[in-house]
Amino acid sequence: MTYAPWRTRRLAFQILISVLLLAGCTACAAPKTANQSTFVLEAQRATKPAQVKRNLVLAISEPRTRPGYDTPQMAYVQQPHELNYFVTSRWADAPVRMLEPLLVQAMEQAGSFRAIVQRPGAVPADVRLDTELIRLQHDFVTRPSRIRLTLRAQLIDVRGQRVLAVKLFDESETATSDNAYGGVLAANRALERLLDQLVDFCVNESVIQ
Repeated sequence: MTYAPWRTRRLAFQILISVLLLAGCTACAAPKTANQSTFVLEAQRATKPAQVKRNLVLAISEPRTRPGYDTPQMAYVQQPHELNYFVTSRWADAPVRMLEPLLVQAMEQAGSFRAIVQRPGAVPADVRLDTELIRLQHDFVTRPSRIRLTLRAQLIDVRGQRVLAVKLFDESETATSDNAYGGVLAANRALERLLDQLVDFCVNESVIQ
């Protein structure tokens, strides 16, 4: 009976301390980040009937990429030689990983080769397409801003172990708006043109003596 008030005051004090500590932790919590937007590379290409037929198996190797573009972060430049990334916008995956199935799809839709295979080695191939993503960036150095997409392609005679052709594809597309989404739309338009050119390159240069 004598100690009941003291125990009550002690319990109240402990509750107060707990509430203050909880409030302090809440105040010190990391600030919420803005919601991120995630985008994909897509190519809505019109399917055209094959003009040339090659009785060859084309293997498409895994594309490589230059440093700075091997990340889902969306790259942009505001001055030459300085690469920056959007904070609240990103690709669904590294661009080079999204590019690989689009290369396969473009070659299959063309219908110019007997077969298209991925990752050379599983199935014997006659020719092989090696690609490297050199650049995919939103360029704000000029106005209006634009997307720069550069891809290096190399066609190899697998059986003859020789290089058939090498070409650098460099596409530029003006962005409809100076933000990440405007760049995404421009990137997909540029990619559609690049894939058309790449298909023609593979078909025309796949000549094995």
